[in-house]
Amino acid sequence: MGYEIQTLNNVDTDSNEKIITLWIEHIRREDSEFLFGFVQKEERDFFRDLLKVRGIGPQIGMSLLNKYSINEVKTSLIKQNKDLISSVPGIGKKMTERIFLELKNKISVIEGSNKNVLQNDKEQVTFIFRDIDIALRSLDYPIKDIKNTLNIIKSEFSNSKSTELNEQKINFENILKEAISILENNDSKFG
Repeated sequence: MGYEIQTLNNVDTDSNEKIITLWIEHIRREDSEFLFGFVQKEERDFFRDLLKVRGIGPQIGMSLLNKYSINEVKTSLIKQNKDLISSVPGIGKKMTERIFLELKNKISVIEGSNKNVLQNDKEQVTFIFRDIDIALRSLDYPIKDIKNTLNIIKSEFSNSKSTELNEQKINFENILKEAISILENNDSKFG
């Protein structure tokens, strides 16, 4: 059995051999069901928030997140840049006003504050590690081994010379792969 999943343009589907982890939003209608997949949990969660805005359907939500990154959309909400949102086909001025009214309080990034942006990055990484811990436990790895493995990976990131978080490296899929690799290669080391 196969499932059709609508994804954003940022999903790399070129390779048949590549495993892609997606955060899924399942939407049921009277006569149909749809699956929407997102590389980042934050994208999926923001998509859910968008769908709560009256008049925003899944296709308009996907169009917005395909045209602009989630950070661009959040920044436009903070800076009251209504032109960016209304430039998306299907979103007029009235709908833009509703989006700003209903979503502006859900944006945790504060304009012009690098400290808060960095804090949000740290919080996002914390959530990623929490989700990986849950995933590894569901795969029946010993809790002690999981904690040791995640501490090794966290140590690698804290020793990194880069001051900015590397989005390509710090995401759920890459850290999960690294954690499984460490657990599989060192299964006797942790005992």
